Amino acid sequence: MKFPKFSKCKASSKGKIEHKSSLAKASRMVRVHVKHGDGGSDGAGEFLYDTETTSTIDEIAKEIIEIANFQSKIQCFAVELESHLSKLQGDPKVMPLVRALSEATSYASKDQVIHNKPLSLYVLRDHTRSIEKEFLVTYSVMGLSSSDLQQFLSDLQILEENTVQLLWAGKELTRGKKLCDFIGRNEKTKIVIRLQSPIPPPASLSVYAHHLAMHMI
Repeated sequence: MKFPKFSKCKASSKGKIEHKSSLAKASRMVRVHVKHGDGGSDGAGEFLYDTETTSTIDEIAKEIIEIANFQSKIQCFAVELESHLSKLQGDPKVMPLVRALSEATSYASKDQVIHNKPLSLYVLRDHTRSIEKEFLVTYSVMGLSSSDLQQFLSDLQILEENTVQLLWAGKELTRGKKLCDFIGRNEKTKIVIRLQSPIPPPASLSVYAHHLAMHMI
């Protein structure tokens, strides 16, 4: 691949200021290792996410919760469709869907953490749309209905932005503050954040336990 050539130019004072500004911005970048779901199950998810220390917790929460949900959806689609597609192995009619699933699961895999590659919300969204598009073309070949794809998600726990807690080092990152209020303005920092749904109060747990016991009698 040939890269375009640029003519040399003398550095101006303005250029130096802009260069310093870009370096300052880079020094505020933080790589976040996000974990969500049940840590002891195969359905647990994790991914890397890049942000700035000056970003608000609200901004970070909104984006990483969306990424977590897309990652879970793609994993769910792959598991649910595997048995249907295996019966049609080699059938050219389902190959576009197989390809879309393969590309999506490869990108959304938690193994990307090992390869030090952060996930993009926009890329995940595009992969999900590709799966939905190809499913609508091939669902009848698999003996399914057009609504089955969304039905697969009925048991999936979708994280809600207004209820999920962001935990760092055992502490909640509270809304209304900036990330630097908790971790400082450290250069090239890497932190781990866990997404956790709120635990029901004791009274709710008692009601749930009683309800469960009644069904077991």
